[in-house]
Amino acid sequence: MGDDVFLTQAGYDKLKDELDYLIKVSRKEISQQVREARLKGDLMENAEYDAAKEAQAALESRISELEYKLSRARIIERENIPQDKAYIGATVTLLDLDTQAEEIYTLVSKEEADYSQGKISIESPIGKAVLGKKINEVVKVDVPDGELNYKITNIRR
Repeated sequence: MGDDVFLTQAGYDKLKDELDYLIKVSRKEISQQVREARLKGDLMENAEYDAAKEAQAALESRISELEYKLSRARIIERENIPQDKAYIGATVTLLDLDTQAEEIYTLVSKEEADYSQGKISIESPIGKAVLGKKINEVVKVDVPDGELNYKITNIRR
């Protein structure tokens, strides 16, 4: 598995779209900013030029990062992942045993994590706790305030 990056098809498409935009649009915009700043005189004291060059370096770094991730991507939907256990790509329903509140999370890679959409990383405390577990198993999650206790009530793909 090594450096494989597990993504859903939607996550892969999102990163691919971002990469395409950065290459086709942002790269041209920043090159134009660098050209315009260069025309403003002495490069030694040109803050606009320095800022444009920094933005260009950050852009190229993000492009390289995305190209690497996409080159290592494995699409979850194409993988032979057990259906009865909580693995990446699964939507897991948890019952908080202390409050009886129900929480639903989709387990994703850190690249796709978005708590506001209920997508948590398999590297997060809850993600790590439920990974590989089955329905009806109880898991303990260490958090700064102590420990959370959940029962897995459903797993779906």
